[in-house]
Amino acid sequence: MAHYDERLHGFEDRLRSDEPEHTGARERHASRSFRPGPTTWLWLAVGVVGLLTGIFIGHGLLIAAGLVVAGMAGQLLDPQRSRRRGGVPRPR
Repeated sequence: MAHYDERLHGFEDRLRSDEPEHTGARERHASRSFRPGPTTWLWLAVGVVGLLTGIFIGHGLLIAAGLVVAGMAGQLLDPQRSRRRGGVPRPR
């Protein structure tokens, strides 16, 4: 496993030396903290309220909808989401 890590560090060093003007932007972007927007928190609240309402009145479809909405909001709260997806994070 160490062999692959050394190769990756070699690639990383070569990329930094090839494009020094982009290195600072990449490091600034990596150091920026993740803060979810208010819409994310609203969706999470809607999902939890739907889930709890469905549990209270005993309605399976409302429980399922609340779980789905809360799960989608949970995905939006994930700070590593754009890295796993392979895309570039959206500017705010």
